Amino acid sequence: MKIGEVAEELDVPTHVLRHWDDVGVVVPERLPSGHRDYSEEHVRRLRVLQACQGVGISLADIRLILHRDELGRTAVIEEQLARIRRQQAQLDHAERFLTHVVSCTHDLLTRCPQCSEYSIASTPPP
Repeated sequence: MKIGEVAEELDVPTHVLRHWDDVGVVVPERLPSGHRDYSEEHVRRLRVLQACQGVGISLADIRLILHRDELGRTAVIEEQLARIRRQQAQLDHAERFLTHVVSCTHDLLTRCPQCSEYSIASTPPP
């Protein structure tokens, strides 16, 4: 597939695909004319790349994740899993707080022990 077709299919500008190629994340084949030629495998990798970016993974880390033989790949994946698990715990905590707030009868949230407990638990350490 030509770069314009892939850009349209993935809903990204062509310059983004060129950048991902330049930094070595997803490198398509080249035609004799020098144009990029994306296979279905490249498109699948680009979809994985987009999904990884969607959860906040950097291009450098995505490159490691996509390339199985890269040194440090396992450590990067484990770090990302730990980050996602921390975020999930924070989101679960926020959900419990907001669920409580909906039915909280205190006139000010600061007068509610449960609401105050949430703010203390959610404050990042200095």
